[in-house]
Amino acid sequence: MNFKKIAAAVLGFGLATAAFAADVADNMTLKGNVQTQVTKSLADDDNNFSSGWIRANIGGQYKSESLDALIMIRMFGPEFGNVIEGKNYDKILADLYWVNYKWNLGANDNLNLKIGRWKTDWSQSTNFGTYIDKSLAARGLWMRDYSHNAVELGWKHGLNQLNAMVAAKDNKANTGYVRVEDDMKFTFPLELKVAYRSNLIDVVQNTSYLTHRMAAYASYTFMPNLRLYGEYACIYTVDEDISTSVDNYKAQELGYMNKAGKMFNPFYVGLELPTFGILTNLMAELEYIKDRDQVDAKKPNADELAWTVALVKTVGKSKLQFSVYSEETLSDVGMAFRLTTTIK
Repeated sequence: MNFKKIAAAVLGFGLATAAFAADVADNMTLKGNVQTQVTKSLADDDNNFSSGWIRANIGGQYKSESLDALIMIRMFGPEFGNVIEGKNYDKILADLYWVNYKWNLGANDNLNLKIGRWKTDWSQSTNFGTYIDKSLAARGLWMRDYSHNAVELGWKHGLNQLNAMVAAKDNKANTGYVRVEDDMKFTFPLELKVAYRSNLIDVVQNTSYLTHRMAAYASYTFMPNLRLYGEYACIYTVDEDISTSVDNYKAQELGYMNKAGKMFNPFYVGLELPTFGILTNLMAELEYIKDRDQVDAKKPNADELAWTVALVKTVGKSKLQFSVYSEETLSDVGMAFRLTTTIK
């Protein structure tokens, strides 16, 4: 009798496993690419590149009506540098991993709950922007993404997507932030985004200044490959009297915002131009940050204006990206090249 029960349980488990495996096989896809990037500053005394890396991204994505999930591993070449925008990355990095639960509430309403680690490429700029997440000192070739370790609740109503997240920057959630974003798409060729972010988690356990970040992004497409876009932000540290000498004082994630009452209002405008099939994309951008010389201590002579011109060409499964841009001053010129080949 016991043998029959065990056999039935094993058979049931086997059938359930087979059904689950079949479902995964039907909804799981392999994702991967290999990327190479080099940069060169004309002010650099080095005769060769200023920086460079080779990396691979490999993983899988699962999609169904009620659940999406993604796991991606990033690997850097052992002999190549893995320092990007001044940040040192592990040679093998658990780059992205998240699950997204989805519920259909009606014809025009959907709810989702996302948990894990993912990126937001908020501004879609080639070189500037993403002020809601990035430091004003950070810019570079298509490096606008920012990683979050977070729980996020989303509500989609028609073409509008509203997301609210709570993100942690340590494993005790003693440091972190709240981030709210509203992505508005319209039936005509206009897209608007507004977002708010503040280090509200920092002050629960620590003594810290509150910094509020608000940003708006707009894009208008006149015709294919003719588009005007830009971003404006207000970054403000609350003017309050706190003691920075206490044991639980936590310095701001944006070091240049430590001064109470300080405000920055960065913005950039960009123009995408048609090339009639010669290139996939051609963009030119101009950025202005008042008091930019206060942002990065390593660049005390930084101009308030900055510029970039970027070219993109897609050939089969490969994308070639090249940009020329200003560095500390308008006359300091840098160049960057990236080749991305999609495996799957």
